[in-house]
Amino acid sequence: MRFFWQFLTVMVMYALSGSVINAVKDDDWLTLVLGVTLAALTVLVYGWVVRRTEHRPALDVAREGAAAKAGRGILIGTAMFAAVIVNLYTSGHYDVDGLNSVTGALGLLGFMAGAAATEEVVYRGVLFRIIEERAGTYLALALTGLVFGLSHLLNEHATLWGAIAIAIEAGFMLAAAYAATRSLWLTIGVHFGWNFAAAGIFSTEVSGNGTSQGLLDTSTSGPELLTGGSFGPEGSVYAVGFGALLTLVFLWLAHRRRTIVPLGGRRATRAAAATLPR
Repeated sequence: MRFFWQFLTVMVMYALSGSVINAVKDDDWLTLVLGVTLAALTVLVYGWVVRRTEHRPALDVAREGAAAKAGRGILIGTAMFAAVIVNLYTSGHYDVDGLNSVTGALGLLGFMAGAAATEEVVYRGVLFRIIEERAGTYLALALTGLVFGLSHLLNEHATLWGAIAIAIEAGFMLAAAYAATRSLWLTIGVHFGWNFAAAGIFSTEVSGNGTSQGLLDTSTSGPELLTGGSFGPEGSVYAVGFGALLTLVFLWLAHRRRTIVPLGGRRATRAAAATLPR
């Protein structure tokens, strides 16, 4: 029942946030304000429903160190997408023609903040965390990563390869980041940094949702395997490669910190501990 109530609550916030942002998306300043407000409200609602259903504080959104964790995540996500763009630029598949729209970039900041917070609360805060308790880290990572990737098939310019790419570079990677840090602040930061860099800074197509009018006036051309085609650079082999590499890094960190939950979940961990000599 706690899964039901948590999932229902965060999905209501997910739908509300999406509806509000889409209704004001033509007003950059209003999108900025409402996007950031809805992102904060989503995290607060998640913390509240966890406290009510699990009778404990939601430590993955604890206030202590929140800014530092989110900041590190933003740096990771931005650097990761910038690395994709550097590869495209140096190979002649990405061109910058000048500046585009500062206010457009600010509007995208709000839009991406709302999207990052709601998606991380749904996919990592509820789905991954609760499945992991029952089935272990690796199975939860695989299942939620695939669902996250396939959900992008609903986008306007979606492709099957794009959905698979998102599953690998984002679904698996963000689940691994959560497993290693047990912090939604960090995964929200990574998700936001990646999306805002793609749309708000480098003005590229994001997950097949349409070309974004961000800070730079840019164009992308070349083979779809490298550029991602109509899906955007997230469908590039560069993005998949960097995402897979970061997934391995986070999983290594999770093993080092002993935060991996074995197959069978936390019950299996407790059962194994009960067999140890006292």
